Amino acid sequence: MSENVFISSSGEHIPIVITTRRGAQNITLRPKTAPNHEISVTKPWISSNASVLKFIESKRRWIENIFARAPQKQTVAPGGTIEILGRVVELQHDATRRTNQFIIHDDAHATLVVGGGAEMFESRVRNFVKSEFIKTAREMIRTAPRELWPARVAAHDTTSRWGSCSTTGTMSLSWRLAFAPIDVMRYVVMHELAHRRHMDHSPAFWATVSELYGFGVERAKRWLNQHGAELHKYF
Repeated sequence: MSENVFISSSGEHIPIVITTRRGAQNITLRPKTAPNHEISVTKPWISSNASVLKFIESKRRWIENIFARAPQKQTVAPGGTIEILGRVVELQHDATRRTNQFIIHDDAHATLVVGGGAEMFESRVRNFVKSEFIKTAREMIRTAPRELWPARVAAHDTTSRWGSCSTTGTMSLSWRLAFAPIDVMRYVVMHELAHRRHMDHSPAFWATVSELYGFGVERAKRWLNQHGAELHKYF
């Protein structure tokens, strides 16, 4: 638990995490809205925590606006729906089942029947989404030239990066892309595959992204910039 707390005008207690960094010249604020609300602060050695808290208070209106615009968490419960990987999925619960059952009705609709106890419902849905996300990502990868395929694909829950590709050949992706339009998820996959050829963001890199993805790269990038925060509305 953070010892410093920002109390919003609505009464929410938001932890303030202060990090002192050698070489920093200014106090830097970064309000985080997902997966939980938090204010991350980097400060120079010379700045006291008291001066940081005073600076945060001076930025109160800006901070409150960021948290006010953040998407509200939506409940995942039987009888509801979630949209994943291009389909609207109806959620049902059957405690007599030991495993889940995924029923695909058409390209746009499906039903997920979740087994097990009610207390496990949300975690089972989350694990299902992650599993389907990895399976779909691998299918997308197989549409690219084989020499670009990564050695390993991993799913993570990150707030600052949608994907990365290491020099060792591991592709890491945010499984929350499962909640994005399928073409946006495909853009991130092709973006990371292009890094298998160019470990930079040079014109040659972007040419490779366009080669792999086709028309619409800028549209997909724009969607992520405008709606990325919405991918954290569940769980």
